[in-house]
Amino acid sequence: MALAETYPAASSLTNGDCGRPRAQPGGNRVTVVLRAQWGDEGKGKVVDLLAQDADIVCRCQGGNNAGHTVVVDSVEYDFYLLPSGIINPNVTAFIGNGVAADGTQEQQRQEQAGKTLGTTKKGIGPVYSSKAARSGLRMCDLVSDFDGFSERFKVLANQYKSIYPTLEIDIEGELQKLKGYMERIKPMVRDGVYFLYEALHGPPKKILVEGANAALLDIDFGTYPFVTSSNCTVGGVCTGLGMLPQNVGEVYGVLKAYTTRVGIGAFPTEQENEIGELLQTRGREFGVTTGRKRRCGWLDLVLLKYAHMINGFTALALTKLDILDMFTEIKVGVAYKLDGEIIPHIPANQEVLNKVEVQYKTLPGWNTDISNARTFKELPVNAQNYVRFIEDELQIPVKWIGVGKSRVYDSTLLMIGSNARNTPSEGGEKTSLNISFIT
Repeated sequence: MALAETYPAASSLTNGDCGRPRAQPGGNRVTVVLRAQWGDEGKGKVVDLLAQDADIVCRCQGGNNAGHTVVVDSVEYDFYLLPSGIINPNVTAFIGNGVAADGTQEQQRQEQAGKTLGTTKKGIGPVYSSKAARSGLRMCDLVSDFDGFSERFKVLANQYKSIYPTLEIDIEGELQKLKGYMERIKPMVRDGVYFLYEALHGPPKKILVEGANAALLDIDFGTYPFVTSSNCTVGGVCTGLGMLPQNVGEVYGVLKAYTTRVGIGAFPTEQENEIGELLQTRGREFGVTTGRKRRCGWLDLVLLKYAHMINGFTALALTKLDILDMFTEIKVGVAYKLDGEIIPHIPANQEVLNKVEVQYKTLPGWNTDISNARTFKELPVNAQNYVRFIEDELQIPVKWIGVGKSRVYDSTLLMIGSNARNTPSEGGEKTSLNISFIT
């Protein structure tokens, strides 16, 4: 006999609902800023803008293998572990459980293995490896029981020394430094889950989360194995801070007007020619953390659509648009072909991804200096069309446009006629929305 026949009221219930009143998700929402490519997109400038009126800024994953640069009043600030939004003197900076502090350097490990993954060699991989092996050392261990922490530290250090004979660790010296650090930071350590829950469910607050690394470096969804060791997509916000998915609000993706990558790994739109060299020179493409020269190529919308599938971007920040000023024509990757056929997905295997043939759309350049533009109308028509093309292809609105290196210039620009962001008004014309320029 069917349940609905015995209990008629059950036929009106949603699957899995026992008829009890459901708790409604509430509280504050966090605003998330994520890099949408392989890193170095200029996320720090967007975070700097949003942090100016934030109450809390958070880091949820990664470690000091991620570099974030912000220029304020001609002073350049490079951040590695702290949230870059800490420039706001009134903000509370929160480093979540998903963040790794550097430990054993990776260079010995990679040299012994006879290969390199193109990492920053900051020791983040070994930290996450020890976490997965359940032998890692946590902040709560350091501040709660230093004697117990010391014993576990010695065991872990000796394990690494046995695996990598060339590795030198001054165990007692390191413990002395850690004890000094512990005494300084202990007053600032909180139970992260409780702290954030109180912030989310208390009085109204503006809470900002900045992701580290980038979508295509995600340990699960990136171009494996040439990736980082953490989840730098939106799921890492919940696991790295201990918060509910329902409390995720806006998710902003930051992308360059072209594509760059540091280190090795597949890069379908890479330009190993004078175009790539011009992008590298004009964009001053050197890694913040390592100083390595970045590989450069055309914008890849296939990869960006993939990043959007995973992250669900609600709006975009398009940075370094002025780097394209010198080009009379600009190419954009719009599809991949494999064995002569267009494929609807990104190959997960690196060898296969290296074989794809990129299909390009060629757009006219503007060959005009736009670095002083402060409104959308000040951009040349072809530059406006380039932005609109990106919006139309991705079906995500562009909220900010970046030119220059300084912090965000707080101005309003009206974008008229973009199909992805505007809807017809009663008079049949498209309404205009406000976006800002990043300079």
